[in-house]
Amino acid sequence: MSSAFPNIRPNLRGDYPVIHPSALIDPSSQVIGNVKIGRNVFIAPLVVIRADEPGPDGAVSPIVLEEECNIQDGVIIHSHGGEIVRIGAQTSVGHGTAIHGPCDIGENCFLAMRATLYRVNLGDWTWVGMNASIMQLTLDAYTHVPAGSVIRSGSKSRELRFISEKERIYMQNVLQATNRLREDYRRIRGIPAM
Repeated sequence: MSSAFPNIRPNLRGDYPVIHPSALIDPSSQVIGNVKIGRNVFIAPLVVIRADEPGPDGAVSPIVLEEECNIQDGVIIHSHGGEIVRIGAQTSVGHGTAIHGPCDIGENCFLAMRATLYRVNLGDWTWVGMNASIMQLTLDAYTHVPAGSVIRSGSKSRELRFISEKERIYMQNVLQATNRLREDYRRIRGIPAM
């Protein structure tokens, strides 16, 4: 299957992205392979989402972006062969963040600029601060990871606090601002609201 959009293309196995018609993807971004993009997802300029590495069985596991995800400029999402990446509904992924699966990121999470995640499971409403790195770990819902943190063990994660009400409101405001931006771009391009 070929695309009118050269930035949206199959991987070497022939898996083609499945994109909800309401999603808005900047033409400078690259969406490759077994990627599933949900309703009203916004993908900003220079994002790379690449599901192209086969697992031991030869199949390529998906990268899934659920409804109203906000993937900001320069984000990279990839995974080891046979491993899934899922980003939950209404999650904001900040500029320059790198996500390398397997990863399961809950709903309404906030990953600030230049965060790095590798083999991570995040509960809903998790805040990952700017330049934080999280590796091979599961974090409970409502966890706050401070900016610049390097979290690689369960003992270090026990030192983390829950998000505050102020942070929860900030997370919602970021999502609302990005949703408005998505709709503004849609109007400029002459794409009807969905």
